[in-house]
This record gives sequence, C-alpha cells and structure tokens, in this order.
Amino acid sequence: MAKRAIYYDTETTGVRSQVDRIIEIAAYDPVLDRTFEMLINPGIPIPSEASAIHHITDEMVTSAPSFKEVGAEFVAFCEGDVALIAHNNDGFDRHFLAKECERHELTLPDFPMIDSLKWARKYRPDLPRHSLQYLRQLFGIEENNAHRALDDVVVLHSVFSLMIDDLSIETVLTLLGDALPEVMPFGKHQGKPLDKIPPDYLKWLREQGALDKPENADLKAAFEKIGKP
Repeated sequence: MAKRAIYYDTETTGVRSQVDRIIEIAAYDPVLDRTFEMLINPGIPIPSEASAIHHITDEMVTSAPSFKEVGAEFVAFCEGDVALIAHNNDGFDRHFLAKECERHELTLPDFPMIDSLKWARKYRPDLPRHSLQYLRQLFGIEENNAHRALDDVVVLHSVFSLMIDDLSIETVLTLLGDALPEVMPFGKHQGKPLDKIPPDYLKWLREQGALDKPENADLKAAFEKIGKP
C-alpha cells in the first residue's frame, strides 16, 4: 500500500530549537480530507519580532494546552503508513518537533520525512528562489494568510503536488535519499549555509563528537563534500 502524505508546519517563538518553542502546529491529510490545527502555550513569552511574522501573541496562547497534550494528539493524527512533508523540514520543523517531544517525554515515531524545500532546490535549480510563497506565486496558487501554520500546509500540498507531478511518495523518498543537507540543522547557526559555518564552531562540533552521532551522518558527509572534513 502506498504511503499517505501528511503535510505539516510549525510556528515558533524563534529559530533555535534548543531554546525556542513551538506555539502552533498544523497538518493536512489530503487522502482522508482532514486537518489538524492547534495553538500551544509555550511556557515562555513570545518575542515581538516572532509575533510580527506569524501574528500569534501571548494572549492567544494563554489558555492553550501545552505541547505534551498537543504533541500526543498530532502523533495520533498521523496514524498509519504515512510520510510527513514540510517546507524546510530538515533545517527547521523536524528539529523543533523532535526537541519538543524530547522535552515533554513523548515518543516521536520514526516517520519518513520529506523536505519540499530540498526537493525544489534539487530539481528546480532554474528558479531564483525556492520559498513557499515564491513557489505559490510561480504556480498561480491563490494567496493565503502566509505564516499561519494551516494556511501554509494547504498551500504546500498544492505546490508540492505540482512539483512532483504523478510521482509516488515512495519514489520521492528514494530520489531524496542521496540529498545531503545544505544548511546547519541545529545549534546557534541553525539555518545558515554549511559553507558559511565558522571554522571554530565546526571544530567545536568535532571535539564534542556531534558529527559522529548516527543521526548526523548526513551532516558530516555534507561538510566533507564541501571540503570541510
């Protein structure tokens, strides 16, 4: 049986998964035609610069449940033989999701995951930009409330469906299997291109054994590929 795609997105208090928190998570299951959308009380203030982007304020999450409750409901929503898809998943969403589950002692299933940004960069190198909103405009998809989680996942479904045409999710996973990360997936330089990572920070990662961890094997290979062994 073919894997079922579930598109998801997170909004957060910032860009560092080690210290920032998820304040909204949404998902769209086009096969079962259902959605998931919940605000989350992060337990810390939401910086004004973050609210300026996603328009989520402290007042909006005061009565919202914690991630422990929402995370469990999200995992239940993703039941079955599924693959999770997010734009910039490998550089952002998956790390926040994993860290929040670890922080709240929740078990995160080993979902196959697809980074639609990585797909766009690999198979549409002709495009000057690969942001979700640029791709939305390119494909003529109706404008939405950008940077709110559910709006973004619905747009992502439309965009990604057009990008992969009639390829199966299994084929997409296979074609992305040899794609190495292009940006730093965690730490204080999260989201920065690997060739811009300071040498002293890379040295520190090696000394800490971070690049020898199994989950960072692709990151280590990516640094070696660009001549930063």
